[in-house]
Amino acid sequence: MSTANEGVRSTVALFASARRHGNTGQLMDRVASEVRIDIVDLAGKNISAFDYQHRNRQDQFESLIDHVLSFEQIIFASPVYWYSVCPPMKTFLDRISDLLELPDLLIKGRQLRGKDVQVLCTSVEDQAALSFVDAWRQTCNYLGMNYCGLLHANCRDGYLPALYEDDVNAFVRRLRVDARRSAEKRL
Repeated sequence: MSTANEGVRSTVALFASARRHGNTGQLMDRVASEVRIDIVDLAGKNISAFDYQHRNRQDQFESLIDHVLSFEQIIFASPVYWYSVCPPMKTFLDRISDLLELPDLLIKGRQLRGKDVQVLCTSVEDQAALSFVDAWRQTCNYLGMNYCGLLHANCRDGYLPALYEDDVNAFVRRLRVDARRSAEKRL
């Protein structure tokens, strides 16, 4: 017997950076060492820029969205580049517009509602830029997703794991609590 929620998994991370094993990648891998996460490297995906005529439907965006929708929690991981996300993440976010404009994809856009979103980022500042954080909050609000928080590491001197152990542990606890809450809602 199958249920409507069969196949729903807990957490996917959409990772975007110029260096998979750079600061953001190391922070992401540290989190993933504590909790089971499916990490998708956006740099390895063929996702075209947003196109008002939607001539890009043969790329990997739609299959990636199908994959993402099978998870209850989404971690967006990106270094802060000029107060914003890096280019592969921006391209992915721009393409979410397809889910709001194309009639055959509207149902997928609606399935984003209620998803829990966590953001993981690195920069050379003590805190993530307010514009970076606000963009995530506003995006989640617009899409009906639950913005659950942010994990940030100042990597001015590189990623130094010992400095962020407490922050990583708090982030992992939040992931676990949100996953339990989502599972309870399914029952």
